[in-house]
Amino acid sequence: MTQTIVIAEMNNNAVHPSTAELVSAAKTFGGEPTLVVPCTDASHASGAQGMGAGSIIAAKSAAFTHYDASAWATALDAVVPQGTIITSASPQSKDMAARLAARRNIAVVQDAVSIEGSNITSPVYSGKAMQTVAATGPVVISVRSNVFAAATGGAGDVTVIDTDGDVATSVQEFMARASERLDVSEANIVISGGRGMGSPENFAHLEAVADTIGAAVGASRAAVDTWEAIPHAMQVGQTGKTVNPNLYIAVGISGAIQHLAGMRSSKYIVAINKDADAPIFQHADYGIVATWEEALPVLHESLKGMMG
Repeated sequence: MTQTIVIAEMNNNAVHPSTAELVSAAKTFGGEPTLVVPCTDASHASGAQGMGAGSIIAAKSAAFTHYDASAWATALDAVVPQGTIITSASPQSKDMAARLAARRNIAVVQDAVSIEGSNITSPVYSGKAMQTVAATGPVVISVRSNVFAAATGGAGDVTVIDTDGDVATSVQEFMARASERLDVSEANIVISGGRGMGSPENFAHLEAVADTIGAAVGASRAAVDTWEAIPHAMQVGQTGKTVNPNLYIAVGISGAIQHLAGMRSSKYIVAINKDADAPIFQHADYGIVATWEEALPVLHESLKGMMG
């Protein structure tokens, strides 16, 4: 297999902990992967030390001040060695992965959930089936979070390389807004709503609970497909994000297989649903048979008392 290169997942100029999972995924190909850290200051790459990489490259450029897929792909293409590239399956990294693959004229596999040797498995047909493809040469792979154990150890020294990219300033406000609320894949507590919430406006009640207990707000695929106001970035499930929080609260979610695939590894699951036969109750540690209008205000008041 060719050399493997991991592009670090960045969050507010810091190397996100999920990068260690990407290194672990890269190691399934054999050898010690190279970890490339997009940054505006080489000191930001220090967070990559101890994440299991064989070597670390700080790709320093003003292009990385704000995220722009085209600019990042251009800048990274100039410094990333030839070989198989591993990125996160976050929305922005998947965009960048596709652009890097196009620039290098190699294949791209998105949302990988398993890598065994040269075989890469990912969901297809909106998560209704899984496909396994065999990589016979360099490929770009985006890997879902929380499916590989985090790697440790590895390189301590950082090599700094300057690169350039043309940043599109039009995305700056979008990135600022996107960083305001905690992402579901990063949170220790997640409260998610389904189509049983009735309307997207009612997700404000979930946000109120989330603000009280420091949680992220997620959604089922049914909610995302039904309402344009609920973005795909909130979706938890096989075709959305995989989460592994200490506490997962499902409100108005029936518990379809594709949703369970994204949250069933949560330490504790609390379900609120008016249908006592909803599949979610078979996987919940605690269940409340009630409408969200009946249960959520009581739950919120109790939580406020506990947090106060």
